[in-house]
Amino acid sequence: MKIQLQQQSVRLRLDESELAQLLEGETLRTATQWGVVGDWSMALRLQADERVSVAAAAEGVLINLPYEAVLALAGRLPCRDGLAWDIEAGGAALQLQFDVDVRDSVRQRGPRRRTDAAVTPSV
Repeated sequence: MKIQLQQQSVRLRLDESELAQLLEGETLRTATQWGVVGDWSMALRLQADERVSVAAAAEGVLINLPYEAVLALAGRLPCRDGLAWDIEAGGAALQLQFDVDVRDSVRQRGPRRRTDAAVTPSV
């Protein structure tokens, strides 16, 4: 899991194997050890609720994403468009973006076939 933090924006990017683990009900975790300062971690899991929830843990953050939204994203991979939510964060909106690495998806699934192209019948 790759995490990008910038002001009030968090981007989470998974590869295909991490997405499969998440969809199987596993909790994904990543941790950074800061030495004498301590550790910081982020955990990610799916929930039945349609909304995103964020909880503080002793050493970091737990993010719960809506299962159905992530499952729908998995069904349209590979694609560049991920999921995005605005989360209330103490008077300021926190933008959360969730993506699956499109290059990894193409390697695992092959290129996506376009089904919306007009078909011209042969005469």
